Amino acid sequence: MNPFPMGTGGKVWLATGHTDMRCGFPSLALRVQEVLKHDPLGGHLFCFRGRRGDLVKLIWHDGQGACLFTKKLERGRFIWPNVEGGAVAISAAQLSYLLSGIDWRAPQETWRPTRV
Repeated sequence: MNPFPMGTGGKVWLATGHTDMRCGFPSLALRVQEVLKHDPLGGHLFCFRGRRGDLVKLIWHDGQGACLFTKKLERGRFIWPNVEGGAVAISAAQLSYLLSGIDWRAPQETWRPTRV
């Protein structure tokens, strides 16, 4: 389940590489505009990961104002694309996996009982 109230046309973008986690919404929005070539106020959600890999920041504009979400894992690292200098689109379901610390590229289905 996606915890972010994005519209049906909203996409989730992962900014590849690492980002300075001291940045707030204005700096990250500028990065979206200049590096990723997207509109930070267009209703899409943009995700950024720090150098160590245990911290992410997500920004989006909900139509009323700028939103910033930060999550730091107590253990492990967020799985991130290896390419540099761009963005990778993922689904809302993949975002939920990512924020849970699960490998969103190939989530494993768990065993389910055949009868109750």
